[in-house]
Amino acid sequence: MGNNTKKTLIVVDMQNDFIDGALGTKEAAAIVENVKAKIREYADRGDEIIFTRDTHYEDYMETNEGRHLPVPHCIEETEGWEIAAGLEVPGAIYINKTSFGYTGWGDFDLQDVEMVGLCTDICVVSNALIIKALYPEINVKVDAKCCAGVTPESHEAALATMSMCQVDIIR
Repeated sequence: MGNNTKKTLIVVDMQNDFIDGALGTKEAAAIVENVKAKIREYADRGDEIIFTRDTHYEDYMETNEGRHLPVPHCIEETEGWEIAAGLEVPGAIYINKTSFGYTGWGDFDLQDVEMVGLCTDICVVSNALIIKALYPEINVKVDAKCCAGVTPESHEAALATMSMCQVDIIR
């Protein structure tokens, strides 16, 4: 890997509803400072930072996801949809995604990727595996201390799944 390899930090769904809102957990709240430090590290180096935002609309309860998870969350333009205070940095890219996995990663020039955010067992794992499928030769890593799952058990299961699929897990 050359020194000119572009590094990208993907911050998955660090939104209020997943931290202390509709679907918040104490584990999610506990990683905010770690994520903030990781973002600062990438921003200080001038690396690419991409924030994904889980984005739903007023019809959420009528959607397939709404039928499976009947808790309205991350409704566009609400406080719960916003990225948690103190995480955003100038020059970042924002992706609004309406599903767990964003299918447009092939439009980016990803060369070396680190992923952090929420939830390990839903959106982090979905996007990590999509990126590995699109870019099989790049390094993709996930910092376990900067992720949280729906439960600690499902967090660990998702980390194990990603590891089996050649995503490097930072402990």
